[in-house]
Amino acid sequence: MLPSRSRLFEDFFRDLSPGFFIKPLHGDALPNEITLDIKESDEAYTLHAELPGVAKEDIHVTIDGAVVSIRAEVRQHDSHKQDERLLRSERYYGSVARSIRLPQEVNDATAVAKCENGVLTLVLPKRTQAQGAKRLNIA
Repeated sequence: MLPSRSRLFEDFFRDLSPGFFIKPLHGDALPNEITLDIKESDEAYTLHAELPGVAKEDIHVTIDGAVVSIRAEVRQHDSHKQDERLLRSERYYGSVARSIRLPQEVNDATAVAKCENGVLTLVLPKRTQAQGAKRLNIA
């Protein structure tokens, strides 16, 4: 079986400059998805999402019925003193997002979002009536 044209192109550039097109300028690539745990009680869903190194101002949560969307931007902050030079940086930067459809719609008026130590916690009370999308502020 012959390799496809796109595969030949990828192999050529990988051999020409290994890692240049695969890795970002600083450090490793972002995770493919936000990892999370979801628990359910009679009244609400509780969601814990791992977002290490992300400031709460860079996390965006949107609720649209039963769909909860999380988007986060990781920023690389380079700061050097005059007598220093960076030898290696393994911190990543970029954005990552994930959407989850819950079994029941969420009451976005009473939903709560909190971020501590790189873990986003969402308490999402269950709703019985439909409503439009709403963005949550993170405490």
